[in-house]
Amino acid sequence: MLSTGALRAHLLAARLAGTVATSREQSLRSYRLFAARDPRVLLGLDPEWAWDERDVMALMAERCGVSDDPGFVSGADVIDPERTLAALEAFAGRLGEAAARRVPVMLGTGHPHRLLGFYTGLADALSAAGCLVLTPAQGRCVDITTRFGVRTYNLDYVRGVALVREPGARGPVSGTGAHSHSPLPVRVALAAAGDGGGPLPGLVVGDHGWVCGAGQLGFEAIGLADTDDPALFVGEAEGRVSVAVPLDDAVRSDYYRPLTRYVLNRACLSR
Repeated sequence: MLSTGALRAHLLAARLAGTVATSREQSLRSYRLFAARDPRVLLGLDPEWAWDERDVMALMAERCGVSDDPGFVSGADVIDPERTLAALEAFAGRLGEAAARRVPVMLGTGHPHRLLGFYTGLADALSAAGCLVLTPAQGRCVDITTRFGVRTYNLDYVRGVALVREPGARGPVSGTGAHSHSPLPVRVALAAAGDGGGPLPGLVVGDHGWVCGAGQLGFEAIGLADTDDPALFVGEAEGRVSVAVPLDDAVRSDYYRPLTRYVLNRACLSR
């Protein structure tokens, strides 16, 4: 069992929190684009409130611990580990409630290279607790707008966790899963679940468009987000995302294993 103190130390040592690799320039660019309602950073969220750049920065300072000084424009960004720990506690609470009620769940990631192992650990535990882990629309084509134009990807599942791959991709998921911010995969999956007459998820777990896209459609959604992903925290502030956990979402994949153990223990899902 991993103690809170041990996890705090791990967050700092692995740079999941504290000084992180995400730059201040990246974060500020995302805040500007979010204020301009650029779809690339909205991640499927349609904000109800008016958010200018200063509003977004103030929210991110409150939820993540980044600087609220508009004069701080370069260097490394910072995440307060206490905020990460508090959000992980809330995240675990939602998982525990879903398991206790045995609701169907859906998990998906736009960061398969880094976060797939974190989510598969959750999917395995939720399945063992009696939750149906949904995998609708497997193999379905999804057209996603990228900086290279519209590209077609295939929706796939690995141990119950959704991701997108380029057509014809073969080999390990870590080498073929695509990084994506798009909400289109979760929309396709949810539409297929509904059209098929099967159960819809009582909880969606993930990141990027998987969380914001599901939350925008009225599904309970929880997930992880970096300092340059303001949409999840805005969604949380507006009540469409239940929990957004601030942490660096692009460190080595094995650095997330202690988080899996900690969350499952706090959710009473450890085996």
